[in-house]
Amino acid sequence: MTTPEEWSAQAPALDSIDRNIISVLAQDGRISMTALAEQVHISRAHCHARLQRLQDTGVITGFTVNVDPLKLGFGASAHVILKLRQHNWRALRQQLLDIPEVWHVTLTGGPMDVILLVRAKDTADLRRVVFDEIQPLS
Repeated sequence: MTTPEEWSAQAPALDSIDRNIISVLAQDGRISMTALAEQVHISRAHCHARLQRLQDTGVITGFTVNVDPLKLGFGASAHVILKLRQHNWRALRQQLLDIPEVWHVTLTGGPMDVILLVRAKDTADLRRVVFDEIQPLS
């Protein structure tokens, strides 16, 4: 078992510039390298090298897009909590993620097993997804 001290020893050392780069990218993942370098007060080449190191060491694992569900036609959303009958969590997780209206799956501890973020075009569609697609799987 890995101890917290071992985790810390394995984590790459980050200084204030690295943390500033991460902070700026968290606000705008599409910022140009030039603008990023200006905001963290280093040269463009130095910024590029640091960003590459952050990616190579796994500190930055990717870049994401935030979308407006309403503009995609999803007018209703709900967190759905499930208690599972199945024991094959990985297969069930994939089945849930294959439902287009399921945006996020979280495994939990305690009396309930899973929390889903479900988005649908309206409440009738939300009800259909929950009762016709999700409930038979749980």
